[in-house]
Amino acid sequence: MQTALARGLARQPEPWATGSLVDPDAETAGGPQLPHARPAPGDRRFTSQAIEESIASVKRQIADPALQVLFENCFPNTLDTTVHSGVFEGEPDTFIVTGDIDAMWLRDSSAQVWPYLRFARKDERLRALLEGIVRRQVRMILIDPYANAFTRQTSDPPLSWAVHDRTKLYPGVAERKWEIDSLCYTIRLAHGHWQATGDTRPFDAQWKAAAAAILRTFTEQQRKQSPGPYSFQRQAASPYDTLALSGFGNPARPNGMIFSMFRPSDDACIYPLFVPANLFAVQALGWLAELAAHAAQDTELAARAAALANEVAQATLQHARVNHPQFGEMWAYEVDGYGNSLLMDDANAPGLVSMAYLNENTISDPVYQRSRAFALSDANPYFFRGTAAEGIGGPHIGLNAIWPMSIMYRAFTSTSDAEIRQCLRWLRDTTAGTGFMHESFHKDNPAKFTRSWFAWANTLFGELILKLAAERPAVLTEPLG
Repeated sequence: MQTALARGLARQPEPWATGSLVDPDAETAGGPQLPHARPAPGDRRFTSQAIEESIASVKRQIADPALQVLFENCFPNTLDTTVHSGVFEGEPDTFIVTGDIDAMWLRDSSAQVWPYLRFARKDERLRALLEGIVRRQVRMILIDPYANAFTRQTSDPPLSWAVHDRTKLYPGVAERKWEIDSLCYTIRLAHGHWQATGDTRPFDAQWKAAAAAILRTFTEQQRKQSPGPYSFQRQAASPYDTLALSGFGNPARPNGMIFSMFRPSDDACIYPLFVPANLFAVQALGWLAELAAHAAQDTELAARAAALANEVAQATLQHARVNHPQFGEMWAYEVDGYGNSLLMDDANAPGLVSMAYLNENTISDPVYQRSRAFALSDANPYFFRGTAAEGIGGPHIGLNAIWPMSIMYRAFTSTSDAEIRQCLRWLRDTTAGTGFMHESFHKDNPAKFTRSWFAWANTLFGELILKLAAERPAVLTEPLG
């Protein structure tokens, strides 16, 4: 399918896209007038009756007409446009593109389908599709646990911008940027699938081999004895697209934390001990231990995962906090083990704000709250206030570019109805009339945006609305204004 909405933009920070499907200034009582922009039913990649029923039900709870349309467009966008399902060796197999790029990111694909898990027991076809993602990700990890994105077939070439990277490119790898969170997200999805369905069939010998590869990779990247086998260099205009020092990254002192060469934005870390990803790894290793013990019946694997989780947790607690002159004790964004730290936040997850989205148990933690307050202030160099909205961006696109995802994570982690409603207004009013979320938009002009087909952001918005409908319905049932 290649509709006007589906064509999207290449994954590049420039040029900005401009234009809209309808006049974004034409307003109704519920804000801007947005188009019903889903593909025609016959053009949708996958349809779940359970999800269609949920869309209809939740829409009835939303007072704002534009917000209704936005939810209807965005929540099923991954299923509508990115799913390629089949069978591999007699088992379900699902390939999920990220949107405008024909490749499957471990992180993106996991996040894109996360809010669909709750419907899996009601829809057998959906359950099988989700199982197919878990199984496909297992095979990807066994190809190369250091890769972040994979091609549809092992015979397909890497992404055009990765072809000449100086790293070991295995067949089937689309790009090889080592990011801790890629492996964490696959564990999160596998654990979520098991909890949602009770199905233990995916947790076979091949899954155990992939789990062992994750533990081996995390341990290698603690770099206690050596830098490990991974290095990466790219000829690029941006220093965030390559690594220093022969491709091994800037120096850091091993302290038990895991080294990450790239962030979830695909940007290179300045200091390799990336704090939010280490905290995410602690949580993911706990899930892995639970899966190994109960779904895979492998107590030895479970013990190894639990031990590594404890080691990384203690190291991060000891080395990753700083005292900010304005906000007090908070998490650094990156550290190097030598006493240096980077204080910022990025729009992506894991990040300082999004930590409590990934782990709701931290939302009342004073250290998290101080970190969140820092990230949503002018003390964060990538927090932007404009006439259209305020939110967090990052170096991936550049200055003054707000990512809608950052506004969503702010809403997910807020305990204030007023703050959440403000986030919804910003999200509603910054689609440039397309009725879909984008990767980023200019803080003063939402008609300047990147990536018109970015399924992760679309589905994440749907997930936010589902959460509010279940936990804070008054936010939706009252007009936004």
